[in-house]
Amino acid sequence: MTPQPKRRHSKSRTRQRRAHDGLSAVKIVRCKSCRQMRLAHRVCPNCGVYAGRQVLSVEENA
Repeated sequence: MTPQPKRRHSKSRTRQRRAHDGLSAVKIVRCKSCRQMRLAHRVCPNCGVYAGRQVLSVEENA
């Protein structure tokens, strides 16, 4: 036989346990060099600049 709980968990206790399960929104910021929206703490996919330095060479696809 498997052990069973003696009492049910209250809604408050269950919700307190699940308080850390929520997802946070993605942080989007504006690139300082090209003014396009990009993910925070990532290289800009439009211009290739990160922290004020050119780290990727981006080719024009036009």
